[in-house]
Amino acid sequence: MTADPMSRRTRRGTSMMDVAAHARVSQKTVSRVVNGEPHVREEVRERVLRSIQELDFRPNAAARSLVTRRTRRIGVVALGTTLHGPTSALAALESVARADRYSLSVMRTESTDRDEIQRAVDTLLDDGAEGIVLSEPMHLEGAPLRIREDVAVLTLGARGLTARPDELVVGADEAAGGRLAAEHLLDLGHRTVHHIAGPEAWISSQLRREGWRSVLSEHDAEIPEVVHGDWSPGSGFEAMTRLLALPITPTAVFVSNDQMAIGALSALQHAGLSSPADVSIVGFDDIDVAEFLPTPLTTLRQEFAVAAHQGMNQLIAAIDGAEPRRTQDLVPLSFVHRSTTAPPRPATSR
Repeated sequence: MTADPMSRRTRRGTSMMDVAAHARVSQKTVSRVVNGEPHVREEVRERVLRSIQELDFRPNAAARSLVTRRTRRIGVVALGTTLHGPTSALAALESVARADRYSLSVMRTESTDRDEIQRAVDTLLDDGAEGIVLSEPMHLEGAPLRIREDVAVLTLGARGLTARPDELVVGADEAAGGRLAAEHLLDLGHRTVHHIAGPEAWISSQLRREGWRSVLSEHDAEIPEVVHGDWSPGSGFEAMTRLLALPITPTAVFVSNDQMAIGALSALQHAGLSSPADVSIVGFDDIDVAEFLPTPLTTLRQEFAVAAHQGMNQLIAAIDGAEPRRTQDLVPLSFVHRSTTAPPRPATSR
């Protein structure tokens, strides 16, 4: 006994052949309509579109790519981390891609080894990625990454990772953030500003430190030795404990991210001190909790989502053949003045 075509279609989903039979046209004509090709009479096109709607036909993306030679896939190489910045950027990338009907293929790397990242890029290209996003916030040792010239490239950050003149680079103006933090504290009357930096290999840590250092140099202020953390609250606690052991207690500290700043505030409390009465502190990122600490944190707000949206929109435009407005686009930061900064007390000797 032969199965009813409608029940067969219900079980396996509507095919292009079903649409062709329903519209009384060839399968090739349905393919032309689905892929927006010319040379189809308007009356035939409308009949096929009605059949597609009535049968709830949803073209298979993989099959359609064989005709259009478009995969509508973007590859993302990201450092395997749950830190606030990279995670926020990835969420924004996914939002833009979904809105423009692109899919994301994400490969996470465990280190900043250049060869590992190059292998991740090559894998994504072999899988048909039409664009590559490099969300690797660390400095890469060795030669720049190699990516074919027919593939659009976006680096999320302040410095590119390829030698391509058309590489799109979109990120926060990290150096300007370091400058704003140092200028704010000097303007309050602090003689100098100590710095708890992030890991040396991170480009963001380098740029924030450069901005901080340049302001101290311009004001002929002492440039203290930098203390490094690993972005975690625990490392901020340890770094602030080291600073409090100096012969002269610091009166102002610029901390390279909010998580370490939270650890630094805890170290002050542990030592019987407070902010801003004893030490003024400026963080960086403006994470959700910063506003709701017992003493709300003064910080620099990074617009992770804005940078990722701008970069992704430019990347998709480049994939579609548009010329970029500019290849580098640094998104300004916002200074958020809360309660952890104030004019200094006189420095105390130990």
